[in-house]
Amino acid sequence: MLKLFNSLTRKKEIFKPIRKKEVRMYNCGPTVYNYIHLGNLRAFLFADLLRRYLEFKGYKVKQVMNITDVGHMVADAERGEDKLEKEAKIEKKSPKEIARFYEQAFFEDIKRVNIKKAWKYPRATEHIKEMIALVKKLIKNGYAYVVNGSVYFDVTKFKNYGQLSGNTLEKLQAGKRVEVNPEKRNPWDFALWIYDPKHIMFWKSPWNNHGYPGWHLECSAMSMKYLGETFDIHTGGEDNKFPHHECEIAQSEGATGKKFVNYWLHVKHLIVEGEKMSKSLGNFYTLRDLIKKGYSPRAIRYLLLSTHYRQQLNFTFQGLEGAELSIKKLDEFIKNIKRWSKLKEKSQSKIKLVKEIIKKTKENFEKSLDDDLNISPALSSIFDFVHQINKLGVKGKSAKEVKKFFLKIDEVLGLNFKKVLKEKTKIPNKIKKLLRQREEARKNKEWEKSDELRKKIEELGWKVEDTPNGQKIQKNN
Repeated sequence: MLKLFNSLTRKKEIFKPIRKKEVRMYNCGPTVYNYIHLGNLRAFLFADLLRRYLEFKGYKVKQVMNITDVGHMVADAERGEDKLEKEAKIEKKSPKEIARFYEQAFFEDIKRVNIKKAWKYPRATEHIKEMIALVKKLIKNGYAYVVNGSVYFDVTKFKNYGQLSGNTLEKLQAGKRVEVNPEKRNPWDFALWIYDPKHIMFWKSPWNNHGYPGWHLECSAMSMKYLGETFDIHTGGEDNKFPHHECEIAQSEGATGKKFVNYWLHVKHLIVEGEKMSKSLGNFYTLRDLIKKGYSPRAIRYLLLSTHYRQQLNFTFQGLEGAELSIKKLDEFIKNIKRWSKLKEKSQSKIKLVKEIIKKTKENFEKSLDDDLNISPALSSIFDFVHQINKLGVKGKSAKEVKKFFLKIDEVLGLNFKKVLKEKTKIPNKIKKLLRQREEARKNKEWEKSDELRKKIEELGWKVEDTPNGQKIQKNN
């Protein structure tokens, strides 16, 4: 059974969806004011791995990821300059132009790393009506109050505030002081709707004619619209836990009186070469930066997925080069399997043995991922499988079984081996001739001649390797 670590209860729990064989999942999406960085990408890849594994286990997944195109203040402050507003001034464009440009860039980036598209990508600016309706409910239920055209959530009225992050009111009051906003009843109350005549993006509401939503509000309004008042899974980076997700719970449950989300999953921070990623340190990278440096999107996907989501990932270029080698090894394997599947296999005992290896590998793979998506041992089981199959040597039916299993596993990993199988490597006639001559020399046990022919092949830019199924040829990079 699948077990997931629930941030709400701080323990692993058996996953039980509300509806049989259907999972409703919400993932915190991008704020579209710039290109997504590696930390963002790791969180999105985790959500993709989770979705893929749920589908692998037979669930239908309704996945929603928001597009934040208003209300997210610089430095995650509650008031001040909107991130889109700031970028619009720098680039001398409208906030909408900025949002649509970087939204498109986001979709291009997730396509490059083979992230499946969500069922819905609701934009905050297109759900103002739902947000206003939610605020009205909170005022009616006694959780929110209006001051000078702005609306605030009174955290003292919500008894479970702090249940997710551990930042209860007692701890917050005993901790560091916050900047006092005279409009608030309590320092930790948060804004639901903000009146600001200077803000570029604004909407008419029952409380003012020039306001905009607080950042937390959009996720509650949009997730409940598409997934219902209570749904299965909510994911995001660990930095979203407080205040963002804590506020989501308070405003959602304050409006409905029902539990908002059953399972909360949070991705740990990413660091670069042992240090916090920041522009000032010169170690701030986007997917596009790494592609420009010559690294493949598949290797980037592999590296960002290869560390368990609740462990800090130390991104290094040495690690990325290692990921490139791992992908290369897996590509070589699946290409060989394709070639070997065209050969005849007479041994029924070998076919039986291959099926046993596949069964055991599948069990190990699923056992690891059932344990809170423990990806590292899951990947190890795949490389052990590759080693066993290479050592055994497979042909015909047994090779076809291996290919079928490998592609099934890739539905979870998302490394796109189907595309690799479609690629054709054209071997020049000169190389083919040398290979035939070398095969003949090996049959006649002319080992010295065989080595000379290998050397000639390598001088022409090709690598030849002897396997139980014959010679394996590939182009040197």
